[in-house]
Amino acid sequence: MAQALVFPFSAIVGQEQIKQALVSAAVDPGIGGVLVFGTRGTGKSTAIRALAALLPKMRAVRDCRYSCDPDTPAAWCDDCQERAKNGSLRQHAVAVPVVDLPLGATEDRVVGALDLERALSQGTKLFAPGLLAKANRGFLYIDEVNLLEDHLVDLLIDVAASGFNVVEREGLSVRHPARFVLIGSGNPEEGDLRPQLLDRFGLSVDVKTPEDIDARVEVVRRRDQFERDPVAFVGAWRRHDAILQRRILAARKRLPLVQVPDATLQLAARLCMNLGTDGLRGELTLVRAARALASVQGERSVGAAQLRCVAASALRHRLRRNPLDESDASERVARAVSEVLGPDP
Repeated sequence: MAQALVFPFSAIVGQEQIKQALVSAAVDPGIGGVLVFGTRGTGKSTAIRALAALLPKMRAVRDCRYSCDPDTPAAWCDDCQERAKNGSLRQHAVAVPVVDLPLGATEDRVVGALDLERALSQGTKLFAPGLLAKANRGFLYIDEVNLLEDHLVDLLIDVAASGFNVVEREGLSVRHPARFVLIGSGNPEEGDLRPQLLDRFGLSVDVKTPEDIDARVEVVRRRDQFERDPVAFVGAWRRHDAILQRRILAARKRLPLVQVPDATLQLAARLCMNLGTDGLRGELTLVRAARALASVQGERSVGAAQLRCVAASALRHRLRRNPLDESDASERVARAVSEVLGPDP
């Protein structure tokens, strides 16, 4: 069956914050994932699924159920370690996995379980990998993440912290790599996200309906063109997506060379202290996101301009509630940015 065409990433009108956050996460997965909150019909899922089609292929061990990285032996599964000992470790290029985790998914489907068909037909105990295995080295996408059941939230927190999934049940004892970028979307009107899971997202973006008439018209025009003739529309935007893909690849290679001066680190620390963020994860994420943005922009070092661009997405979801300040998180971050970094140039 032919795969359904996806709306091109480059064709998305506006929504610059979500596009910047997703590209930054693609350049540096260590940023820690992206949370996209907004009302229905604002293009959250469209942008996330468009990113999947944009990502360049990655190298993986051939015939590995977890797509282990040939260059990272410390993160290999048991099978790949055996292949290396036997000299039979081969590699190939595969698409970066982008796996959907449905709200109604059972725990067995998420973590994996005994392959019942093999057990009944052959009498052998074989592990059937779950969604976490398929998402290794890729992206795990949860729509309506704020409605996810608590036991799955606890499971995701554990795996996201360790980078490994451990399954011990039905006579099985399996430990496999499960390092992924967590992407979540949701409608804030349907409830808040548990703080423990919220903290696992490196960046958080609030998506709003465009208020500019020209932008709204252009959104409708492009969507209508895509639905009437998706092949022609995707073809028309293929060159733009190819250019962006090359920028992502170049930014990944340039990333280790991008410097973060002490003056920039001091600005990041002052900004987080001004906002009263807990712990140091705010500074770490702020600096990593600013470095990824600088790499995409072709800059050699990170400055106040990059901190200004990523501050809201890196810090808005890390603020304590202040009963004496009724401003929303974005306004508080904007105010702190103005005080620490100065007004917009």
